Amino acid sequence: MQFRDIDFLIIGATKSATTWLQQSLQQDANIFMPDPELHYFSRYYDRGDDWYLSNFVGQEHRRLRGEKSNSYLGMSQSAERIRQKLPQALLVAQLRNPVDRAYSDYCMLYRRAEVSRDIAQYLDPRQAAGGRFLDRGLYYQQLQRYIDRFPMEQLLVLFFEDLKVDAGAQLSRVRRFLNLNDDFPPQPLAKKVKDKSQPIIGPRLRLLLRPVKPALAPFRQTAGFRRLHSMMTKELQYEPLSGDLRERMVEYYASETEKLGALVGRDLTGWLMQGK
Repeated sequence: MQFRDIDFLIIGATKSATTWLQQSLQQDANIFMPDPELHYFSRYYDRGDDWYLSNFVGQEHRRLRGEKSNSYLGMSQSAERIRQKLPQALLVAQLRNPVDRAYSDYCMLYRRAEVSRDIAQYLDPRQAAGGRFLDRGLYYQQLQRYIDRFPMEQLLVLFFEDLKVDAGAQLSRVRRFLNLNDDFPPQPLAKKVKDKSQPIIGPRLRLLLRPVKPALAPFRQTAGFRRLHSMMTKELQYEPLSGDLRERMVEYYASETEKLGALVGRDLTGWLMQGK
């Protein structure tokens, strides 16, 4: 495998249904995308080109080969690295209302017991500007890095909100961008991926169980483990996003949203409205 054999990348954004998009594309036997996310051009560049390309070995017969790593949009070094290694690649970015995206990202890390219930610590621009949750919604800045390095015809910008209206049309748009025959396209996934309403082990218990997780790994597929797991899981109650906090986040993203709308030729004022 060579870098020229990699046809496309889904570059983000985090918590914008990029996993749904990947799994919908993976239904097509003509497409290969490795699991899990590689994050090579962002987090693991030191692993080297041979490691990256090894994830595609044996897939030379596929019509298209690509990968999805949602960190590529938000991490500043990724665009230049991709330009150097994959200048021919088609790039797909799927964006979401940045306020909702940040809150969803917070909820994900809360499920993993990596953040506390003090939601303002992570999402209030007065104390959290520059952190992971708010910075990953600065789409105009992030896309500009790619526009500076790639022809516009190699970049497709999608919106999570369109997916919710017509998932089939969203998938078809991606397939046309990838120059796939759309006469008999695979159906988009009907089930939400990583739905935050799915019952899970709570954060406190998760922390307590973390040291013994490796020892339990061999038993994960047994009936006894599944029964025990179901007894310990429940639907989590997340700290709500208050009206005041949402208003401060909307103000934080207002200028960025205006510039993004002008860049992609779309009215995004709906992102600046109160409520979901």
